[in-house]
Amino acid sequence: MLAHSSFIFTLAGIAFFIFGMDLASKNLQILAANKIKALINKLSDKPYLGVVIGVVITVIIQSSGAVTSMLVGLGSAGVVTLPQVMSVILGSVIGSTITVQLLSLNVAQFGLPLFTISFMIYFLSKKRVVKSSASVFMGFGLIFWGLEVITYGTSALRESNLFLSFLDYLANYPVVAILATAFFTAIVHSSAVTIGFAMGLAASGMLSLYDAIFWVYGANIGTTATALMASAGGNYMGRQVAWAHCLFKVFSVCGFFYFTKLFSDFLISDLPQRDIANAHTIFNVVAVMIFYPFIKYGVKVIEKLFPPSKSEKDFSVKYLGRGDFQSVSVAVAHAEREVLRMADIVFSMIRDSIDLFKGENLDLKEAILEKDNRVDLLHKEINMFVASYMEQADPGSEVDFLRLMTFSTDLESVGDVIDNILIKMAEKKQFLKVDFSEEGWAEIKQVYEEVKKLSSLSITCFQRQDKDLAGKIVYNKRVIRRMEKDFRIRHMERLIAGKKESINTSSIHLDILSEYRRVAGLMSNHVYSLLKDTDKYLILPRGSGED
Repeated sequence: MLAHSSFIFTLAGIAFFIFGMDLASKNLQILAANKIKALINKLSDKPYLGVVIGVVITVIIQSSGAVTSMLVGLGSAGVVTLPQVMSVILGSVIGSTITVQLLSLNVAQFGLPLFTISFMIYFLSKKRVVKSSASVFMGFGLIFWGLEVITYGTSALRESNLFLSFLDYLANYPVVAILATAFFTAIVHSSAVTIGFAMGLAASGMLSLYDAIFWVYGANIGTTATALMASAGGNYMGRQVAWAHCLFKVFSVCGFFYFTKLFSDFLISDLPQRDIANAHTIFNVVAVMIFYPFIKYGVKVIEKLFPPSKSEKDFSVKYLGRGDFQSVSVAVAHAEREVLRMADIVFSMIRDSIDLFKGENLDLKEAILEKDNRVDLLHKEINMFVASYMEQADPGSEVDFLRLMTFSTDLESVGDVIDNILIKMAEKKQFLKVDFSEEGWAEIKQVYEEVKKLSSLSITCFQRQDKDLAGKIVYNKRVIRRMEKDFRIRHMERLIAGKKESINTSSIHLDILSEYRRVAGLMSNHVYSLLKDTDKYLILPRGSGED
């Protein structure tokens, strides 16, 4: 009975620990969301800066696995490159040791008071920032308390022969201990949980420092599982980021494995929890110091081991080659071809968007999401390319570059409207299992056809710089605006008449009209600069407020 109760206490302690980690991590991300984005934007080709950023972000998020998963997503989207990511991964490895060092201090006794006080602040406060801050301290309170419960549970587990036999088995087979703890860490998504559990066992005298170090190795390998799972189904950049993290940890463990006895003898003291935390810190810091000078070679190895597939090779920038063009005018021409390529992808997204509302189509949604990732990648590459030529551009070329960047930005925004908004509306319609009225659906399709026609004209106009086409686009944009107004009134009339389908789909219906009009506006923006000097059709705004 005692062993059974001890086991429940141990599991409860682990549960408190995991829940506390999750609570603290999520709320820290909420509080520091803008800071994290700002830090990521500062990534450069300087590895030392990436290491520092990795440390800071991991301390903020309280999870190296979460940091690496975020980097996988950024890599998949083409926002960061593998050389930039490698240094951040090294920084996240060091950052993950700070939480464990905190746990090794005598903080368990403060867990319950910290949670109680924080909960009272959370309960009484109405401000979101205060609630999030209190939630962070509630999380740490649960972590500390969980560690205390784990220590209590593992102390009583000394009476369990089955558990003692299991620990003896792991002690006799270190490789099994590494694999078992790696598996456990992958399940709980936190190396700190595994190492905290090892600390509890060590404090109870059931785990030696030598054996605990193998648990540290396993926890470090297991924490890479989060990023590996995040990269599943992603592109080659995501896979490269995830596997770079995993292989770094695996090779670090292999390098330390045969020196574990010397390592433990060097660290051992009368404070087993501190020893385990120090082992975790030294292991990671030394591994980073050894690997840091070889980041460039590591990148080459990862790129060879996990190359892009044939389909992934087919998509990349085709017309840009930074530093390859001696003439700025030639660079402008190549950038324009890439922007037009981007425009073709966006137009295909606009063309396919109406089918989202005809019924659930996971393949279509996935295809649109993939196209949006490609648009984001091209937008980034075009801006970087243009920026590299801006300093040597003459006034005429500078105007052309700004025109390209502006249209590229508008195209990227159109992709976001379809990816972030229209897809969500389609999902909402499918979730609610509602259908548009026949009249309403016909109106949506009519606006869609006009937007599609305007978008096609817009791309042609951008390519030809045709002022007659520009005037027609502005006229068509205003037609769409009037259509949206008229269709809103008709929809309201159907609501007043009590038409069931209109009532059920009202918010979705009106939002779709609004977003299609927004797409038309974004696709039209570039033509105004073309018309501003010679507005022979007198279609530009004359102070009436109409656009």
